[in-house]
Amino acid sequence: MRCWLLPILLLPHYFFGQDLNGIWKGTLTQESGGCYPKYFLELQINFSDNNITGKVYDYYDTSKFVKLSFTGKYNPLNHRLVLIENKVLHVQIPEECVPCIKTYSLIYSQKSGKEMLEGDWKGYTIDRRISCPPGKLILQRALYSDFPVDVEQNDKLAEIQKNIRLEKRAIDLKKTIVVDSPKIRLAFYDDATIDNDTITVFVNNKLLLYRQCLTEKPLNIEFNAFAGTQYEVVMYADNLGSIPPNTALMVVTAGSQKFEVYLSSTEQKSAAVRFVYKPK
Repeated sequence: MRCWLLPILLLPHYFFGQDLNGIWKGTLTQESGGCYPKYFLELQINFSDNNITGKVYDYYDTSKFVKLSFTGKYNPLNHRLVLIENKVLHVQIPEECVPCIKTYSLIYSQKSGKEMLEGDWKGYTIDRRISCPPGKLILQRALYSDFPVDVEQNDKLAEIQKNIRLEKRAIDLKKTIVVDSPKIRLAFYDDATIDNDTITVFVNNKLLLYRQCLTEKPLNIEFNAFAGTQYEVVMYADNLGSIPPNTALMVVTAGSQKFEVYLSSTEQKSAAVRFVYKPK
């Protein structure tokens, strides 16, 4: 039985100096005994409040891959990352290959103007019966992903999304907002008389707010944006309140930038706003 690589990601404690947020792509090698002599690897790293989360794609090509989620920390004193996978999300590999859950020890550096992550990995098969042949990896910051870029979603909302059935409605795109910070915070308020409007909100088809009542107090959503990816926020009206249509004021904060957008959703259309992150 041959091992297919599955990464495990950790990052030591403080985040200072380097911003590791974004997409990192490169190659991963494995000692004799693996399914292939060489693999490709893509990390999609999100950083917020000194915590790192994200998705990893371990692949031979884009039709043969394993997708996992991870958490991690970063040590700014020695520029070391330790990354740990915590869940297998999708497996699309040959039957004779076995996913391998891995731990990476990486060092951040800049070489010839390029940002690099380099280091070693070790791991064990998904059934934890045997160790996988270890190896090395070299990654470089990239502008674009070879796979879909996910929006982080907690387990409770993920479970709700599996079971909800919403009516299909047209999307009414109100505007596109360009931001220069990857950390985007949305606050939803009732924009006029509080009349028991409730809303459900999706970001790139991920449920991030479910059946919440609009009041004078904000309903908050935060998500992390990658350059090269568009993020569409859709406000679905669960009801129209006592004064149709369902209306909300959305206050957007991204770094030092702030925007206000008025949204109106009906039983026929859902209001949407698109975000694009362009670094300074």
